Amino acid sequence: MADSIRLDCIATESDVRDLLIDLRARLLAATLSVEDCGTIEIALAEALNNIVEHAFPSDAPGRIALRLHLSPARLRCELRDQGTALPGLAPPDSSLPELTGPPETLPEGGFGWSLIRTLTERLHYERHDGENRLTLEFNLRPS
Repeated sequence: MADSIRLDCIATESDVRDLLIDLRARLLAATLSVEDCGTIEIALAEALNNIVEHAFPSDAPGRIALRLHLSPARLRCELRDQGTALPGLAPPDSSLPELTGPPETLPEGGFGWSLIRTLTERLHYERHDGENRLTLEFNLRPS
């Protein structure tokens, strides 16, 4: 039993939030576990927010397309946008920022890609014909 879900949004914080709410409802309706839904939602929220923050100018947000392909044991999510390419045409490595020093000097960001890599089974990025394509794959718990 394979299923596909297609969602699109404008690359803004509010549209991404609405997309994630819709996605969670659809995944729960597809009988994914609450744990799997949470994992998928966190990883996709990080990836989508990276697109909002880094791929487009804030005054000219583009579109983000999300395609999900669901099978009983796996979920493959493909994000596509026509924003700025990832530096070096690859996702950043999974190293965490330096966490030493007084609390006021600790970084607020820099954890997203490490979190995405930890939560996914497979991560792939490519730039093709001016389009970013980020694929995240998740193993699902048996229902």
